[in-house]
This record gives sequence, structure tokens and C-alpha cells, in this order.
Amino acid sequence: MTDGILGKAATMEIPIHGNGEAGQLPEDDGLEQDLQQVMVSGPNLNETSIVSGGYGGSGDGLIPTGSGRHPSHNTNSAGPGDEVARGIAGEKFDIVKKWGINTYKCTKQLLSERFGRGSRTVDLELELQIELLRETKRKYESVLQLGRALTAHLYSLLQTQHALGDAFADLSQKSPELQEEFGYNAETQKLLCKNGETLLGAVNFFVSSINTLVTKTMEDTLMTVKQYEAARLEYDAYRTDLEELSLGPRDAGMRGRLESAQATFQAHRDKYEKLRGDVAIKLKFLEENKIKVMHKQLLLFHNAVSAYFAGNQKQLEQTLQQFNIKLRPPGAEKPSWLEEQ
Repeated sequence: MTDGILGKAATMEIPIHGNGEAGQLPEDDGLEQDLQQVMVSGPNLNETSIVSGGYGGSGDGLIPTGSGRHPSHNTNSAGPGDEVARGIAGEKFDIVKKWGINTYKCTKQLLSERFGRGSRTVDLELELQIELLRETKRKYESVLQLGRALTAHLYSLLQTQHALGDAFADLSQKSPELQEEFGYNAETQKLLCKNGETLLGAVNFFVSSINTLVTKTMEDTLMTVKQYEAARLEYDAYRTDLEELSLGPRDAGMRGRLESAQATFQAHRDKYEKLRGDVAIKLKFLEENKIKVMHKQLLLFHNAVSAYFAGNQKQLEQTLQQFNIKLRPPGAEKPSWLEEQ
């Protein structure tokens, strides 16, 4: 009866086997976090509303939660306000009840998976892509941290070179016998500062782009992944519930429960399938965008660093022009002297 509903499409159910011995359950540092994730989205009772005509009535009399009045103490004359208050209380109770049932089922499913007593639906290809994304994000975060450190060091070096150049220039004016030597050292520091400011602008642009990729683009995709993983847990929880009911007796009462379980399961399956598709699409576009962004940024970084250490001022300036980067004059917002067009 449930074979069509429990079709596995592009996924498969993976049985999880445990040792079954008390006191020797596998340790999992992520179990507490997963349980917290199941519990985190509690019911929002402030958004409850009902219609004044009762459930199923016209929507013209929609009354928000905050406008309900306290029931009258006179039990012999129940007015419209009493009905509204009772309706709101009943609706809130239903919301809490549904949330509690859902949380219980998901927690039970999570524990059965972790302790080897159940099965979970797995899209192997998608799971590998998700794990690769998480690993890539960790590596890019490391690159971002190192890039920021390089920016800070470059800025500090520029400040030192600028101060050293000023000191040489001052001594050139006050030491006639060493005026020439102090003079060309002052000019050298001035040139180094100019090239350093250009390099700093390129590195800042590189860091800014990596930051956007990591904290916005990748993070947005991972938020959808979290929704998908939560939907997968719910899907398996209600799948397990339906499978257990299907093995029970087929009397009139059980048939009604089975039909209700099938409808609930189908709703969770549809949600799971939709989010699985959303994740696949976002992963595809993320990979394309990452390649496009990093191709540009790695070329910029290579050209700028190479030109700086070769002392090629002209190539440095051409690199910034190629990537539409403008330097801000000294004294603008620190430490970044760049402006992306």
C-alpha cells in the first residue's frame, strides 16, 4: 500500500548497525549540536490568529493574537470575546502539540541513526558535494585569515618606510657632508612607499573578494544545506513512523491513522525533495561563481606581487588598471586605500 509513496528516487536508505551494547555507544561530539538543532525552532505563538466565525469560517473576521480579551468570569453569559479567547488558546495548544510531536519524532530518528538502530535516506553524490563545500570553505577561511594578516603587515611596513623616508629627508637637509647619501635613500623609501601602496590596494581587493565569497556566497548555500538536512531528518522520521504503522493491524481505526500518516509523510517528502533540488542548484551555481571569481583574483594577486618584488612600478599600475582598482590618497580611510569600481 505504501510502496509508491516510499519510492527512493535518486536516494537510498542506508541501514545503520550498532553494537547494541549498553554503555558502549559510539561517542559523537556533534550529537549534542544536532539535538539542539532539532529543538531550536520552537513554535511562534505570537503569530497565532483565528477567524471570528470559528475554524473554517470566513476570513473577514481575522483577529490577531494580541487583540484577544480575557474571558469573562460570568459563565452564564459567554460573549464573542470569550469565544475568541478560547479559540486562540485552542489554536496555540494545537501549534505546541504539533511542534512537540514533530520534535519527538525527529529526536527519536536522530538517536536511532546515531546509535545504529535505524536507517537514513542518503543522496551519496549530493552528500559528497556538501562535504566538499564545507572543506573548501574551511580552506578559503584560512586563506582569508592569511590575506588579512598580509594586509596588516604591508600597512605596517608602509608606515615604517614612510617615517624612515621622512627621517632621511630631514637629515639630508641638516647634514651637508651626507646630503647626497641621505637624499637618495629618502627617494628610495618614497618609491618603495608608492609601490607598496599599489600592492596594498591589490591585496585589499583580493581579500575583499575572498571575504564576499566565503561569508556571503558560500554561507548562503550552507544555510540552504542546513534546511535540507533538517528536512531530511523530518522525512526519515515520518517515513519510519509510516512503515511502523503499515505493519500493524488493518482495522477501521488503524486505517484512518494510516491515511493521516501517509498524508503527513507525503508533505515532508515533498519538502525534502524541493530542498534537495534547491541545494543541487545552489551548489552548481556556487562552483561556477567560485571559479570565475578566483580566476580573476589569483591572476590579480600573482601579477601584483610579482611586479612589486621585481620593482616594476609600471606593471603594478597596469595591474590595478586591468582590474579597475583605484587607490585612495593617503589620509583616506585606513588601512584600505582601494576603491572597487
